[in-house]
Parts: sequence; C-alpha cells; structure tokens
Amino acid sequence: MSRIAPLPEADADGKTERTYGRIREMLGAETVPEPFLTYGRVDAFLQDFYMNFKKFVYEDGQLDARTKAVIGLAVSGHYAVGIWSDFFSDRLKSLGGDDQLIADVLAVASTNAMYNAFFKFRDLSGSDVFGGMSVGLRAHTFMNTSLDEKTVELINIAISDLNACKPCTSGHVEKARQLGVSDEALLETVQCAATIAAGCAFLKAAGA
Repeated sequence: MSRIAPLPEADADGKTERTYGRIREMLGAETVPEPFLTYGRVDAFLQDFYMNFKKFVYEDGQLDARTKAVIGLAVSGHYAVGIWSDFFSDRLKSLGGDDQLIADVLAVASTNAMYNAFFKFRDLSGSDVFGGMSVGLRAHTFMNTSLDEKTVELINIAISDLNACKPCTSGHVEKARQLGVSDEALLETVQCAATIAAGCAFLKAAGA
C-alpha cells in the first residue's frame, strides 16, 4: 500500500498545476506519468526533479538523449523501480533501441554491481592481503554486448558512483577519458544518474 498517494492532475493547483503542464509539454503526452504525480505531493521536489530531469535526463546535452536513457534504465534497474525501468525501456525503443539493447544495459549494470561489491570490499577491508589475490569473478559481459565501449564505461561510472566504490569509479573515469569522453560528459553522466536515483529513492520511500 502506498504511503503517499499520487496527486491527480485534477486536484493540482498553483505551481504544481503549472509544472504538470510543463511535464506534459516536455514529454508530448496528454497525461502526466504516475511518478511525477507522486512527486507532486511535495511541490518543491516536483519542480527540482522536473528541472533536473529535463536538463540532465531527457534533452540532448553533453550526452545525447539515447545515452541518457541508457543511464536512466541502468539506474532504475539498479534500484529495482519498475515504473522508471519501463519508462526508459519505452524511451529507448522510441529512440531506435530494441529488447536486446535493454537486456544488454541491465546486464552491464548488474555485472558492474558485482565488481563494485568485490573492489569495495578490498578498499574497506583494511588489509593489503586481498589486493594481491585474484578477483576470480568472470565478467565477459563488459566486452560482449551490443553496447560500444564508451557507453559501457558510462554505465559503469554511474553504477560505481551510486555504490560508492572509489576504486571502480576512478578506474572507469580514467578508461572513459582514454576513450575520448570529455569531463563535461562524465559530469553529466553523474548528474543524470543522480537525478534518477533521487526519483527512485522517493518512490521507494513512498511505497509507490
């Protein structure tokens, strides 16, 4: 049962009503998607999320809209928030993606989370012993999907950052730079991921 009921469009007024209108315009939709209606219960959060979503998630910027949708799917999948995962799956298909792309994004994000758990343990263990031991975890997924290397690294940066894995984050940032990704694009990757992380956190806390 939801702890916070969505605020229907018909019940919105003032700033919330205006923001709902901007969301419909941004998405080219007749109705406001359900996550935004839940955020509508706190007008300040709705406005923050909408502005961040529009700039860092939905529109082209340092990253193109499709790459941002990939990151959005990776993050929403990581947090197991189905309504956002469905949104980004549909978004990717509207931008030329297919079911294989969606599966590949989720596979790479999940594989990265596995490595985060390992390397974060090494970092937190307080012992140099584990640094000399083999990782031992198979991770051929990184190099065997339909995704190009840059996209894989951006997913890895987003998930590693959210998992607070310092060695993974720094390693993937360096690899992305070697592949020609600008620092501005790296920053936008994190801004995109952070925006969706916030949206997912609100929905999960709300019991939506």
